[in-house]
Amino acid sequence: MTVDVDAPPEQVWRAAMDWERQGEWILGTRVRLVEGDGESLGSRVAAVTGIAGVGVSDTMEIVEWEPPRRCVVRHTGRVVRGLGIFEVTPLDGGSVFSWTEELMLPLGMLGQLGWPLVRPAMRAGLDLSMRRFARFASAYR
Repeated sequence: MTVDVDAPPEQVWRAAMDWERQGEWILGTRVRLVEGDGESLGSRVAAVTGIAGVGVSDTMEIVEWEPPRRCVVRHTGRVVRGLGIFEVTPLDGGSVFSWTEELMLPLGMLGQLGWPLVRPAMRAGLDLSMRRFARFASAYR
């Protein structure tokens, strides 16, 4: 997904990579840095996404780091596995923020069959998160 942000790329990058504050824009998520500085290869972060006390743990390791343009994390958890890609591109005095997830569905065939049912809710949540990010990043200090 992508969203236009009324802020320069460096500001958008800092906002996106502020791991501990990602919960301010990612719906139902808490994130914390667990190893490293969060600004280099091998740094690790952990997130929990859920509602009403029920959530999914998501551990990640930074595997590509190209500030202020691109960060790739490898999801290393038991449920969430694959790659997450954050990219910032300059756009006429502002920026475009892109968030891509290349995930392996959990639960084998059950996950594949269930995905079409879950996808609309996931997409709506991500869309809301991206709109929240645009506001968060444009005011980020």
